[in-house]
Amino acid sequence: MRFSVSSATLSNRLVALSRVINSKNSLPILGDFLFEIVNGRLNLTASDSEVMMKTSLELIETDGDGRFCVGNHDLLEAVKGISEQPITFDVNQGENIARITYQNGMFSLPVENADEFPQPQTVGEGANTITISNQLLGENINRSIFATAQDELRPVMNGIYFDLTPDYLAVVASDGHKLVRNKVLSVKSDVPAAFILPKKPASLLKNVLGKNGGDVVIRFDERNAEVNYEDGQIICRLIEGRYPNYNSVIPQSNPNQLTVDRVALLSALRRVQPFSNDSSNLIRFHVENGVLQLDAEDYDFSKTATERMTCDYNGIPMSIGFKGSSFIEILSNFDCEQVIIQLADPSRAGLVIPAEQPEGQDVLMLMMPMLLND
Repeated sequence: MRFSVSSATLSNRLVALSRVINSKNSLPILGDFLFEIVNGRLNLTASDSEVMMKTSLELIETDGDGRFCVGNHDLLEAVKGISEQPITFDVNQGENIARITYQNGMFSLPVENADEFPQPQTVGEGANTITISNQLLGENINRSIFATAQDELRPVMNGIYFDLTPDYLAVVASDGHKLVRNKVLSVKSDVPAAFILPKKPASLLKNVLGKNGGDVVIRFDERNAEVNYEDGQIICRLIEGRYPNYNSVIPQSNPNQLTVDRVALLSALRRVQPFSNDSSNLIRFHVENGVLQLDAEDYDFSKTATERMTCDYNGIPMSIGFKGSSFIEILSNFDCEQVIIQLADPSRAGLVIPAEQPEGQDVLMLMMPMLLND
């Protein structure tokens, strides 16, 4: 079997697929890429047994169909170093070897029987379907994934929750201290359905979505999901369990409203945060008479920092504590000019929303306060 392919295109696709492969695998074949040549196209697959990622690309030329597996590391390192040009694979499956030639040289690698490569999980015929634009799904995953947890006791918190309702699709992530809720108003269903996407396939999608137009089609049942995008597919096992009622923790009335420049507040927090206590990372927000004051202190090392900035504030004077690193993450995952911070009292969650919502969306982030030692 012989075929030729663009080196740059192959390298880009292999780099994306390599993120699926674990450094240690239960089966040696899971350290391989699966190559399948069908009707003049090359289909590439990588799997870790829980997540399978596929992509497809045009071949320059081929002499027929076939399939084989080849180890990921050596092939990836070799192809990454080749400038854009056609490279040719000459695969001898009788000798289990592939010879790869390019303009200035060649290398050879052992190949394995493709029949040993695991079959993908299947999504049932009665699966639910979500159709959403490539860019919109990419935006929502980017905005949410930082808020997922790493909690062995509550695995449902370790993924992104997709909640399809008659009014909107909610994309939610929370670690119990911060929460992100995105409403996509253009996606809805008369039949409510939901699933929890694990962090790994979400990260893979984050890297491949948003670069092209078109729609993404997500099919899912109780156990598995199949995400089809323009030039690829991800099939994964879902996190099983019941996601907490996220709406119940979002305050309905936070009357004290602070409007501030997002980049200015983000910069101020980054300057002040290094002076906070390493274990608590507590930063005090004091707002009064159109001035927001940020205070950080670490008396163990005689460090303090204060910074003031102007803001628009409608509410009573208030001091409230937030974890600095988490607030920086929240502000970093908006792309608006100004944010609105809605507060009730120092013991209740604060809400952060963009001053201007993205078109067709309703974005909200929540931050639990920390106890201040007055």
